[in-house]
Parts: sequence; structure tokens; C-alpha cells
Amino acid sequence: MKRRPLTKNSVMFVAAVLGAFVTIARPPGAGAFCGFYVGKADSSLHNRSSRVVLARDGDHTVISIMSDYQGPLAQFAMVVPVPVVLERGQIHVGDSAVFKHLGDYSAPRLVQYDDPDPCETERVEPLAMAAGAPAAQNAAKAAQPADALGVTVEASYTVGEYDIVILSAMQSDGLATWLKREGYVMPAGAATALEPYIRTGMKFFVARVNLKAQAATGLDYLRPIQFAFDSPKFMLPIRLGMVNSVGSQDLIIFMLTRSGRVETTNYRTVPMTTGTDVPDFVRDDFTRVYEAAFAHQAAANDGRALFTEYVWNMGWCDPCAAPPLSRDELRELGVFWLSDAAAPAPQPGPMMFWRGPNTTSSTDVILTRLHVRYTADKFPEDLMFQQTGDTDNFQTRYVIHRPWQGSADQCPAAKAYLAGLDQQRAADAGNLADLTGWNRDSIARRMGIAPPAPDQPWWSDLWGSGRS
Repeated sequence: MKRRPLTKNSVMFVAAVLGAFVTIARPPGAGAFCGFYVGKADSSLHNRSSRVVLARDGDHTVISIMSDYQGPLAQFAMVVPVPVVLERGQIHVGDSAVFKHLGDYSAPRLVQYDDPDPCETERVEPLAMAAGAPAAQNAAKAAQPADALGVTVEASYTVGEYDIVILSAMQSDGLATWLKREGYVMPAGAATALEPYIRTGMKFFVARVNLKAQAATGLDYLRPIQFAFDSPKFMLPIRLGMVNSVGSQDLIIFMLTRSGRVETTNYRTVPMTTGTDVPDFVRDDFTRVYEAAFAHQAAANDGRALFTEYVWNMGWCDPCAAPPLSRDELRELGVFWLSDAAAPAPQPGPMMFWRGPNTTSSTDVILTRLHVRYTADKFPEDLMFQQTGDTDNFQTRYVIHRPWQGSADQCPAAKAYLAGLDQQRAADAGNLADLTGWNRDSIARRMGIAPPAPDQPWWSDLWGSGRS
């Protein structure tokens, strides 16, 4: 991704994680929204895509933020509005591999069926395939002390490779000035964006990289930051991170709850299109196909909806794009309510792909995966959520049918089956066009079939052609 060098007046309130989890920077550098890689396609599914895991039961909440920042670590810092002053024990540095596992497990997926022998009735099990699913310059020093600006440093810690301060503020201009004094570049409009959070009494969690501690980890990337707190509000702030965003941003939210699907209360929550039959070539291009399908469905909803991509009990999956997370992995993500006793393994269904042992409780954890592509004008409010009573399973999946390879003379049903293949392939081309918004004729040509004849007016053959 291209990176712009910063000038003295550069805007650097970059939404690194949640939109509201704002990356701001210290000396010269550049911000980028790069690096959301999912599933098994080994390519970027969503540029400018941020990921957050939210585990919640009652008012107890654990948020895990996986930063997609790429650039000099000395220039990284993150500002997160939080409801309370966090103690040292409420902050943790997590494991990025667990984030990847959760993403792989819940990724939109492609499944393949072999068409059965029309002369028999047997079918084979499907093969599950995961979708390539899948935050500058030194500011001028202000002369006022923090208390004169109405800013209080409530606490400071070093946690892993991060130096963290918890701030409270009386006014947004004072907070912006304090951050500038500390070397952060603040964009125009930052004080206005901070004001709603200050007005409601929220604190500000500011994390920057401790370069010495980072070097000691031996890692060349930033590990996720996690924090636990109590709040009656089931919400994620996204407004702050829109201060200098250019175009749309993607956010993928993994909600872990004790029971019931999660949905938004102040925006529409729409299930992604699923179960569609698609052409065979999608197998080699699924990342691009799903990106187009998501963009098409987001546009069809005027960019004002969140989309459900996955809802499932974390004890199993059917079919699985990756094995379920272990109990230790779920606890790493903040699932604090798991009991110590392991549940018995569920009985596999006819489509189950993962055959490994079940290491979670089959009833204790429901995962809801939500995906939103948002802009400041279409999402003027922070995201508010509720846990519903709906426990129905849902997954975003698309289906390839691989044709039977026999001959027409094997039985009468074989002849009828083979005669209908061209019609079925044409239907698959139409499905993909409807799913992605791509040109149907181009899809047909890629499949090696003739584009459908253009539709004729209903009256074209009413009196026969050429008759006067």
C-alpha cells in the first residue's frame, strides 16, 4: 500500500483498530491500513480492515484489539476511549496467533460437493475451504502543566512492549493540547471528536511502543492489547477514529457471549447472502469473489448496515474452516466464565470437517462475527449492541458442485443429468453475477459457456416474425 510522507500539518488520527481505537504518531512517518490477511488464500481480503474481539457476560467486558499498523514502531501510539480508569491487572498483551485462529475458524467459506452418480444415490462429504477468510512530526511544545489543561494522568504502566497512560480530561481542547505537548500530531477536528467522550466521563487509554521492551520480544509486529472492565453499556466507539479517515474503513467484530447471537440496536444487522451455488473457477479466486460479494451487499444496503458472517457455538462447527478454539485460547481472548471441566465431544454431523477433540463447552460460548464497512456520514453514532435469544447457527458459505464424470449410456437418469448440466452452469453464472455485481456475460465466457441470449420483448413473437 502507498504511504504518504507526513508534513508538519499532517493529519494523523488514523483508525488503527476499531475506528475509535485511534492510532496517532510521533515523529515523521506514515500511516497505513494494511495487513488483514485471513483464511487460506494468503492475500489481503479487506484493506483498511481492523479486528476486535469483545467477550461479554453481564457487565463484565474484555476487549482485545489487534492493530493493523505497519511502519516504524517508534511512530505508533493508540488512543482508546474507556469507561473507567484501568488498573495494571486489567491490561494484558495477547497472542496474535489466537486472533488468526478465530478468524480462520469463522471465515466465510467455500464448500465443494461431488455430484452423485445419477444411477445411484450416494453422496460424498464436502470439502471445506476457508475464504481468503481472513496508524508525525513533533508538535510545538505547550507551556501549560497538565492540571492547567484539565488533564489528569490517572495511571501509568508498562505492559509487555507497551507504555500505557490512562488520562481523564475536563475539556477536549485541553486533552488535544496535552497530547500535542507530548509529541503527538493531532488532526484538525480532533478536539471536536474527543468532546462527546469527555462529556460522558470516559477516560482515555493511550498506549505507545516501548522500543526496548519490543526488541526484547524478538517480534517484528505488534501483539494485541487487551483490557477488562465493567460497564452497563454494550458498545464500541467508532466516531473518534473517523476524524481523518479517507474513504471507508472495514471493521470485523468477534463477539463472544454466553448464549445468543449479538446484533446492533442503532443500525441494521443483516445476514450475509449464503448458500449460493457458484461456478467452479471460484475455487481459485475466492478471496476476490467474497470481497466483491461483500462490497455489493454493503452497497445494496446504502452502506448503513452491519453484516452477520458467522454465528455458532464454539464447541463445534459444521463444516469447519479451521478447528474450534481450545479452552485456553478462549480464555486468552477473555472468556472468563468457562468452567474448568471439559465438555464431552459433540457427535459429528454428516458435513463435519473437523474431527479433532472438543476442548470447549458445547453450550458456554457463542461466537457472533460481524463485519461493517463504514464512513463518517453513514455511521454517525458509536455501535450499540444487544445479545438476543437467537441461538440458530449461521455461516457465510458458497457451494461448488463438481460434475459427475460418467457417460450418458450408463442409465436413463445419467442422460437426463448430463443434459441439464449446461442449464445448471448458466444458473451458476447468474448466481455469481447477482452475488458480486459482475457482468454475467464475462462470467459465462470465463466458464467457457455461451452468454445467454438477450431478453426479447414479451410481444416479439406474438404475431410471428416478419408479418405485417
